[in-house]
Amino acid sequence: MSGADELAAFSRQLSLQCQSEKAPPSDWPDAFLRLNAQIDDKRRTVVLLDEISWLAYFDRGFASDLKIAWDNLFKKHPKLILVLCGSVSSWIKDNIVDNSAFLGRRSLDIVVPEMPLSECVKFWGTRAQRIDPREIIDVLSVTGGVPRYLEEVNPSLSAEENIRRLCFRRNAVLRTDFDEMFRDVITEQRGFTEQVLRCLVDGPKTAAEVSAALKVGKGGRSSDALRRLSEAGFAADDSGINPETGEAMREHRYRLADNYSRFYLKSIEPEVRAIDSGMLDASKLGDFMELDSVMGLAFENLVVNNFRELLPALHLSDAVVTSAAPYRRRGTKGSRGRRGCQIDLLIQTRRTICIVEIKRMREIGREVIAEVEDKVCAIDRPSGTSVRTALVYDGHLSPLVKADGYFDAVIPFKSILGL
Repeated sequence: MSGADELAAFSRQLSLQCQSEKAPPSDWPDAFLRLNAQIDDKRRTVVLLDEISWLAYFDRGFASDLKIAWDNLFKKHPKLILVLCGSVSSWIKDNIVDNSAFLGRRSLDIVVPEMPLSECVKFWGTRAQRIDPREIIDVLSVTGGVPRYLEEVNPSLSAEENIRRLCFRRNAVLRTDFDEMFRDVITEQRGFTEQVLRCLVDGPKTAAEVSAALKVGKGGRSSDALRRLSEAGFAADDSGINPETGEAMREHRYRLADNYSRFYLKSIEPEVRAIDSGMLDASKLGDFMELDSVMGLAFENLVVNNFRELLPALHLSDAVVTSAAPYRRRGTKGSRGRRGCQIDLLIQTRRTICIVEIKRMREIGREVIAEVEDKVCAIDRPSGTSVRTALVYDGHLSPLVKADGYFDAVIPFKSILGL
């Protein structure tokens, strides 16, 4: 592809929809003039420029040309809605959202998240009601809420067979999509940014910890890469608010938020050579992969990513949530040292701290109560703040846990799926 190819594609699309001339424009100012001529002020017109970063890829002046076209042409049409859309969110943020030239010209910014989990279940159709919820949870733990991946799920097959078919066969969708997706979404410092992403596979890290792992300086290079990954949806900044002080956490800790990327880097990529050579016996999926361990981390990620769907069950639908993120406090040494504390998900409102324990186990017994109580005792909450506890689980929960009455909310994850 080249800049000329992008301009030619633009003119073809415009010609198909508006019967304009087919000859490619000479440059983007010419292209915008041609587009402007097709806008009818007598009716509402929506112009959607999709994958805008690729339109600009071969022309550094694209954003400036667009700004001039808006000021001199497009804004004069009272019924025009101009939508700029793209998967390279870092380019849009740097060149449009944070570009002072566009100040006061935007009406709305939208970042499209993964689909709500209850909507994801619809890909199983009527079969969802007779499939073990864990099968659906396992597939969602691998794919996240990405429609393109869920379209490939065959509801007639088991979760294990779907994962085998989509991930562990040569040229399978999830076997090949990571490299293509990453190349399309990350356009700056791609190699280094991918290294940073790989640093997050085994657990959240700060920018300083990433720099140390990659043996690079403590400058802004790692921070910039983490910002790009966060803007693109690969990572999440879980800094949140310190529950003991009510102030923003000083330390920004980043988590690998994209479930597919985590599963690919953790479970598919190490087997790529065997997969592509046909030497991997994917029928023995459980033999070469610690599925329960991998799925446990993926399940936790799935819950955290979709914390908003927990709020009704936590009786927080109408509350102002000030922070929702995993929480980690390092232990300190010395006579006044404090033990560390790690909470799967900490949801905070102005007057409430909700400690959410996330469990995916075949059997969940009363020991989970002691685990959570230990975390409750570890937090020195400010005066006037209440602490509530919740358990989100997948597996068989001992009746004793619910009967004990310790948890303020006990949420089987299948209920979040609407099952």
